[in-house]
Amino acid sequence: MTATTVPPAVPPAEGSAGDRPDRATASVRGSLPLRAEILRQLRRRRTIGVFAIIAVLPLVLLLAFWLGRDGTPSATPGFVDLAQESGANLTVFALFASTSFLVIVIVALFAGDTVPAEASWSSLRYLLAAPVRRERLLRQKLLVAALSSVVALVVLPAWTFVIGGLAYGFGPYVGPTGDQLPVTTFGLRLLVIVAYLIVDLAVVGAIAFAIGTRTDAPLAAVGGAVLIMIVCAILDSITALGSLRDALPGHYAYAWADALNPTVDPSQMITGALWSVGYTVVLLALSWWHFLRKDVTS
Repeated sequence: MTATTVPPAVPPAEGSAGDRPDRATASVRGSLPLRAEILRQLRRRRTIGVFAIIAVLPLVLLLAFWLGRDGTPSATPGFVDLAQESGANLTVFALFASTSFLVIVIVALFAGDTVPAEASWSSLRYLLAAPVRRERLLRQKLLVAALSSVVALVVLPAWTFVIGGLAYGFGPYVGPTGDQLPVTTFGLRLLVIVAYLIVDLAVVGAIAFAIGTRTDAPLAAVGGAVLIMIVCAILDSITALGSLRDALPGHYAYAWADALNPTVDPSQMITGALWSVGYTVVLLALSWWHFLRKDVTS
């Protein structure tokens, strides 16, 4: 009988089946990188359009003030009357004019479009089969939306201050009561204002994001969030509701104006921030709960 030769055992080579689980895990962890999502965001027409509007806004304001000047001073000047005093005043007026609608639309656009846009392109299910874990996809999309919103909210006043300063000078901020803030003091107060706006508008992003996890239509998510904020603003104008209005999103939208007083009283801003954070946490938790159980078909 011929002896059977048994070949020597060969150790698993690198990349063999024994190594596949680790590689699969690494693949999941490395999928949908944040950098790639940011680059995609920068190339989208909606992003270019938003920042184009921000770039043009102070120029439109300058043109409007130039065309509408009548030389008649107001007995009780407000943000509009003082907008041409300095770049700081134009910045405050731009924020005052955009708080009720423009910045709401910007935040809703970035947050509400991010998930349903993938569904409308029929790429969401392929992303989840890549494989990309659902919680990771939501986290990456939310981070990019939040980062885009923050950049927009920072660029708007900064760019307006530069354009206004070149047109009207970089003088002190002059308040409606005649109080003045030096440029350096105004710069610090502006940081507080922007920080508050970011926190206060987080609820808008959370509403849009929550709707976006439930629909495949980006317009429904963006428009739904804007519509909810409009309804809240209408309800907020009904004085018969009394203290119930305090709980409405957007009730403390203009609390940032307290940062322009000679002595800052942060109580309204703190209250508004707490309401916004509370709503945001609840809405994002509901978004995660729903999307992790959602039957994704698009």
